[in-house]
Amino acid sequence: MTGLVTGLGVDARPRVVPGPVLFARYAFPPNSHGFCGPADSGEFFEHGVAGVDDKGLRAMAQQFAGAWPYLQLIAGATGLADPLDRRVVEAYWIGSRRLDQVGTRAVGNSMEDRFRHMTGAMFGSLTEGVLAGGVPHHSFAVFCIYPYTGLLTDRRKAPHALTVLDRCRIRWGRVLAVSGDQVVVESQPLTWDGDVLGLGPSTTETVVQSVDGVGMVGGVRPGDWVSLHWEWVCDRLTDSQVALLRRYTQRHLAIVNDRQARSVVPAMLG
Repeated sequence: MTGLVTGLGVDARPRVVPGPVLFARYAFPPNSHGFCGPADSGEFFEHGVAGVDDKGLRAMAQQFAGAWPYLQLIAGATGLADPLDRRVVEAYWIGSRRLDQVGTRAVGNSMEDRFRHMTGAMFGSLTEGVLAGGVPHHSFAVFCIYPYTGLLTDRRKAPHALTVLDRCRIRWGRVLAVSGDQVVVESQPLTWDGDVLGLGPSTTETVVQSVDGVGMVGGVRPGDWVSLHWEWVCDRLTDSQVALLRRYTQRHLAIVNDRQARSVVPAMLG
């Protein structure tokens, strides 16, 4: 096939699924840990496995208090009526040039609506990431909003904080092997040297794509690029999607490393 690179390549896109179903693939992992979203993670998982855009799944998506306002922001700023439009969902979790259409003022206003009452006089510290070029990508929420980046400076709490940051971000990995429910991938973990938060050398890790053969993503093969959230495979990615995910991840890492103040917002995982 002309233009095929590696894995899925630029011309071999994964099967397109509806926006709400794609959202479920990425949102289920933290929901399964009890961090965000509906109380019944099992029911949410079943909706994602069914792969149908229905009212029940849409109602559950709106219960993700962290992610939902970002979807609304992206949709409103880019002329899309549905926050669960696939283009919006993909922009938030993976990355898209649509994010660069969301103005600084719009992001700042959204942050003010959500967080000023929680942070008071410290709200100015939160806006630093926005003014530095932060956009409504999941990596912005993880690195610039959640409190774990700030905990890295506490030597006692740093190891746990780094683990949470690494698991909570959407990361990319190359599939090395598939065995039933488990997938072995090569990925780059986050590193912290006491001053800089970055991406380390590639390592192998074992993640899951299903439970007893039941999962949301199928057809994963060695050589594929996949997206990962906590211990789950979320989707198969094209080379261009990997590049976008890497780009926005590195963009927000750079902002965090340049900032003097760390996040002051209580956890709103999702």
